[in-house]
Amino acid sequence: MARINPRQLAQSLQRHLAPIYVITGDEPLLVQECCDAIREAASKHGFNERDLLHGENNFDWGQLLSAAGSLSLFADKKLIELRLPGGKPGDKGSKALQQFATTASEDTLLMLVLPKLDRSQLNSKWVKSLEANGVLIQIWPVDASEMPRWIHQRLRTAGLDAEPEAIQILAERVEGNLLAASQEIEKLKLLAQDSVITAETMSNAVASSARYDVFGLIDKALAADAAGAVKTLQGLRAEGVEAPVVLWAIARELRSLLETQQKLDEGQPINRLVRIQKRQPLVQAACQRLRPRQLESLLLRARAVDNAIKGGREMDPWAGLLELTLNLSGKRSI
Repeated sequence: MARINPRQLAQSLQRHLAPIYVITGDEPLLVQECCDAIREAASKHGFNERDLLHGENNFDWGQLLSAAGSLSLFADKKLIELRLPGGKPGDKGSKALQQFATTASEDTLLMLVLPKLDRSQLNSKWVKSLEANGVLIQIWPVDASEMPRWIHQRLRTAGLDAEPEAIQILAERVEGNLLAASQEIEKLKLLAQDSVITAETMSNAVASSARYDVFGLIDKALAADAAGAVKTLQGLRAEGVEAPVVLWAIARELRSLLETQQKLDEGQPINRLVRIQKRQPLVQAACQRLRPRQLESLLLRARAVDNAIKGGREMDPWAGLLELTLNLSGKRSI
């Protein structure tokens, strides 16, 4: 039916509620906001029952088709949320998703949440089948050049405005972390004396927002300072920093290390791969300490922590973050 971006979702939901929504991307804030918007629209259309499925290893894909065919006595319509953290359903999953797409009824709505899909995945039969019968929402990262404009839009939505210098201060502070930027804007709503945020107000608010910096945590872990990294992690938790913000920073660094390591192995110099000079020895040391297999294993563990956060499982996500921090510091075997 359609392939849209997050900005187009609200208008799309107003026009028509599709039977299938596929959300693909690696920006936790935008993914969560898209999910919330679809849930709200589904509730207004009478989808009062909800099944949450996690398509991890050894997932029984019969659960998807079973969920689609069973409604409780107290609900006429059902929203099925399927989270597929690996992004690859395999042969059984592919067939199940295609079957669901071709037999979808007006009583069930599927919301499939995936990480960013590459071109070959987007062209796979199961994605094409879902897209033909629903809406695919592609979430792209907000790069450094777009970040000030994105922050300005969020401020306006919150009923605020800011001087260009103030916006730049916040953009540099959050370094592309949309969830962190959103949280800072929520704080500014409480701190602002009027609707226009000055550079001085922004600087003071940002400087006092957290004594323990999530990026400081990453640098300590890269430097193999396990004790310092753990202390920073504990400080972040004590100051009320949300677990998804810390997980985002760790996962981003793991993906960056994998890419950097590959290019170093190809003979590219570290100064071309890492722009900030003081981080170059940290990144190089981490690449020597952690090989690709270990980094890939850590990324899988990061996904498990993400599932615990999103699914509300009993696992303490902070325990998972502690394990990731120690492994990144080289103080535990993977």
